[in-house]
Amino acid sequence: MKKLQSACLLVGLLAFSTVFAEELSFSNAWERLLDVSDKLAADDQQLQRAQAERDAAKGLYLPSLSINGNYTHMEHPVELDLRQLNPMASLDLSALPPQYAAILGSIPGNLFVTRFTEQDIFNASLQAMWPIYTGGQITAAQGIHKAKVAEEQQRRELGRRELFITLVDRYYAVSVTGALVQTQQQLVDSLKQHYQHALHMEQQGQIAKVERLNAQVALDDANVTLGSAKRQYEMACIALSRMLHEQAASTRASMFVLASEPSLPQLMELTLKQHPALQLLSAKEQQAKGLIALENGKYKPTVYLYGNYTLYEDDTLLSQITSDWMVGLGVKVPLITRDGRSGKVQAAKSALLQARYTKAQTTQDLSLLVDQSYRQMLQAQEEIQALESSRKLAQENLRLRELAFSQGLSTSLERVDAEIKLSAVKTKALAAHYRYLQAYARLMAVTGQLNEFIGHSKQESGHAG
Repeated sequence: MKKLQSACLLVGLLAFSTVFAEELSFSNAWERLLDVSDKLAADDQQLQRAQAERDAAKGLYLPSLSINGNYTHMEHPVELDLRQLNPMASLDLSALPPQYAAILGSIPGNLFVTRFTEQDIFNASLQAMWPIYTGGQITAAQGIHKAKVAEEQQRRELGRRELFITLVDRYYAVSVTGALVQTQQQLVDSLKQHYQHALHMEQQGQIAKVERLNAQVALDDANVTLGSAKRQYEMACIALSRMLHEQAASTRASMFVLASEPSLPQLMELTLKQHPALQLLSAKEQQAKGLIALENGKYKPTVYLYGNYTLYEDDTLLSQITSDWMVGLGVKVPLITRDGRSGKVQAAKSALLQARYTKAQTTQDLSLLVDQSYRQMLQAQEEIQALESSRKLAQENLRLRELAFSQGLSTSLERVDAEIKLSAVKTKALAAHYRYLQAYARLMAVTGQLNEFIGHSKQESGHAG
């Protein structure tokens, strides 16, 4: 009796928690997940980062403008001694008449020295540089950033579809385990009545003690299985609630089966035409092509315009004789560098081939995934149809065994066996429904038809309501 009381208490607690759990249709759960998913939020930030880098690359064609200032302390000021210049440098005073030699010799040496700068120099200038030809490097860099944005967009879509499949697994796991609890509870209730009936018949001497013990053992086993089913249901609810960031969540929709299966050739065509994994690899291929162009551009000359305008400089002779501004055209031709250009070009070509081979393999894998999921869906559908006939047979068999046992024409073991077979058929049907929905969800996710699945779930919710 204590076990029966504990089982009833568990049922009451389960019903209490279900009442206060938020019931969500699948479409509501999907909308909720899109709002609260940390995975999608991280993917959004990664996409925004790629977009910001793409926007930043647009400025590569623009001129650069900067203010440069410097302070310099030299060993000595820049000076010019006229005596070191011709003709005075080559002048021999001894060859001059004495009166001229005396005059030149009496002139102080510092009068011949002209100071161009001080020992400490400070200046500031406005400098500009505008690339007008870079060998295609700027265009290639911008193309790479654009392809990275496309890659992150497809990566985000892949994450979105993976979340969709996970939600289907967790959402309908709640429905399946909840239905399993109900099925097992029905078994327990039926076996409880059978046990009470067997106990009454034993007391009247109509059946042997072993018959009543068989009924009691079957009831105890069913209670154990019921407890396990409840734990599975609780864990399924917890997994769904955590995924949706809810305190408690339960499902409102029941499981469904399509009236007619989708077209396999159409599913295959949609998958190979627009699957994010293939689009992502195409973006990788574009990046590799851009990297090849970028590295090849380093072999070509760079042409640029430059200019300089002096904002401030010391008041020296040098500043007076130099121009305040200048503009010009520059050319830079790489001859020998240490950046390993040839190796980088080869690496970029290998990256391109890698993307192409990976794309070919992914195409094969996606084709196989569509085939497998489609056949798994059909297999589950066939099991559902076959188990419906088995359920009818098990129900009729149980009815006959109950009638025979009440008339003393059948044993308790036969009656219990019929009850358990019916429960097993119901459990198998639930598992088949779950596999069917999983396979169908994978098909809709791989073909990008998420709304198709959501639409069918809404129709089923309407029927259930």
